[in-house]
Amino acid sequence: MNTRVNTMKWLLRREFWEHKGAFFWAPVVIGAALVAMLGGGFLYSMAVTSGLDMQVDGHHVVAVNGIPHTLRHKLADIVASSYMAVSAPLFLVLPVVVFFYCLAALYDDRRDRSILFWKSLPLSDQETVLSKAAMALLVAPLITFAVGCAASLALLAIGLAGSALKGLNLVAPVLADGNLYLSPLYLLGFLPLYILFALPTVGWLMLVSSWARSKPFLWAVGTPLAAIAVLKWVDFLLSRFGGLRLPADWFIDEVVARGLGGLVPAIWLADMDNSVLSQMDRGLDGTLLLAHSYSALASPGVWLGAIAGVAMLFAASRLRRWRDEG
Repeated sequence: MNTRVNTMKWLLRREFWEHKGAFFWAPVVIGAALVAMLGGGFLYSMAVTSGLDMQVDGHHVVAVNGIPHTLRHKLADIVASSYMAVSAPLFLVLPVVVFFYCLAALYDDRRDRSILFWKSLPLSDQETVLSKAAMALLVAPLITFAVGCAASLALLAIGLAGSALKGLNLVAPVLADGNLYLSPLYLLGFLPLYILFALPTVGWLMLVSSWARSKPFLWAVGTPLAAIAVLKWVDFLLSRFGGLRLPADWFIDEVVARGLGGLVPAIWLADMDNSVLSQMDRGLDGTLLLAHSYSALASPGVWLGAIAGVAMLFAASRLRRWRDEG
C-alpha cells in the first residue's frame, strides 16, 4: 500500500515538474497581474480623489465618510463574503490549462518516444493514467485555489488599507465577520462537484490523447461537432419526410456539452433555476450557493457522465498499452 502511495506521489511530482509553467506559473502570473492592476488602480483612485464618493450615472449620491453605522456593517459583510470573487479570472484560465494538458498528456509521450523510457520503469499504465487524471482533476484546481486565495487576500488588504486612509475604516468589522474565514472553505467545498462534472471531459480528452496518431485537438473537438452536424441532418430528413424526430438537442446538451464543457467551473449552474440566488442581498451567501449547487447531483446525468468518464479513463489506460509504438 505504501509503495503505491509513494509511486503516485512520485508520478504527480513528475507531472508537476513537466508542466510547472502551466499549472503553477500561469496562475501566479495572472494572480500577480490582478493584484497589480486592481490594487494599483484602486490605490491610484484613492490618491487622485479627495474622498470616497459614491456616484450613480455620474451624479453624486453620498460621501462614505458620512454613511450610517449600520451601512458600514452591511458594506463590511459584503466585502467579507465576496472578496474571493476577484479571483474569478484565475478560474477562467483553469479549464484552458487542463483542457490542453489532458489532450497532450498521453499523445506527447508517444510523439517524442519518451513513452519507451517510462515503459522501462516499473509503472503500470493504470498508475500513469490515474496520476495524469489526478493532476487535472485535483492538483491543478488546488493550485489555482491557493493562488486565488493569496491574490484575494492581497487585494482585500490593499482595499481595506486604502479605504481606511480615506476615512472609511472597515478593518475591524471585516476581521470580525466569520465569512472572511469561511469564504475560502466555501470555495473549496465546490471541488468534489467540479471533479464530478469534469470527469467526462477529462476522460474523453485523455481517451483521444491515447488513441489519436496526430492532431488530437481536431479529433477531440471535431468528432462531436461532426456528430452534431450528421445528427441534425438526419433529424431534418426524418422530420421532413417521415414525421419522426431524433433526440438531437438531448445529444447536444447531455453528451457534447457535458463532454467538452465539464472543465468550466460552476458549469452546473447553466442548467439550473438560479432564481433562489437572488436572495443574496448582503454579498455572496456561501451556504446558500453550496446547497443550491449540490442540488445538481439529483440529476442522473451527472452520475452517468462521471461513470462514462471513469470508463473512458480505463479505456485510455488500455489503449496506452498497445498504442505506444505508434
